[in-house]
Amino acid sequence: MHILLAAATTFEIQPTIDALGNRRESGQHRIEPLITGVGGMATAWSLMRQIGSNRPDLIIQAGIAGTLRDRFPGEVLVVGEDEPADTGVWEAGRFKTIFDMRLADADARPYTNGRLVNPHGRLMALTGLESVAGLTVNEITTSIERIRWYQQNTPAVVESMEGAALHYVCLQERVPFLQLRSVSNAVGMRDKTQWDIPGAIAALNERLIALLDHPALQTDTEP
Repeated sequence: MHILLAAATTFEIQPTIDALGNRRESGQHRIEPLITGVGGMATAWSLMRQIGSNRPDLIIQAGIAGTLRDRFPGEVLVVGEDEPADTGVWEAGRFKTIFDMRLADADARPYTNGRLVNPHGRLMALTGLESVAGLTVNEITTSIERIRWYQQNTPAVVESMEGAALHYVCLQERVPFLQLRSVSNAVGMRDKTQWDIPGAIAALNERLIALLDHPALQTDTEP
């Protein structure tokens, strides 16, 4: 099976790249790393370019993330649904999405009730990870008002800058996919003394390597 292993930055998946070594070219799977760059636009372009030139059987996006809930650094999760969190407008003290403004249909493909839902339940189960909701932003959230809004009005547990792009592209192109996120920090003021990026990366890659070695991964790509 041809697996595309996507990440925004090299350092997020470098331990897995190192561990795979020559196995990227032989064995059970052909695993191709893809560094998309940071943000939704770069991710969407990179994924579409790859799908168009050498379509994979499965795309796994892996990276670190901030958390909007009471989760701890190093906790690894699989994102079952994601959504673009800042596509809309702040108006009269609340955020309105493009669906609230009736600029788009919340149930038109690839959306389900305004969210980008991964339909590949068996694939997500193979990870052995808790499935959570994600938010994708263009600007990392530091505003207390915005954080409270997300906590009170969305089910999101993690925040990233690339997740929704993965879900959107793969749902539109009908490519099976997984999004793995490891918590590095709480969303909010950027006090990096409270972050644990090395621990988050170590935990992420441990689970990622185990997933790539899972004996059922090659046949379990249908929703």
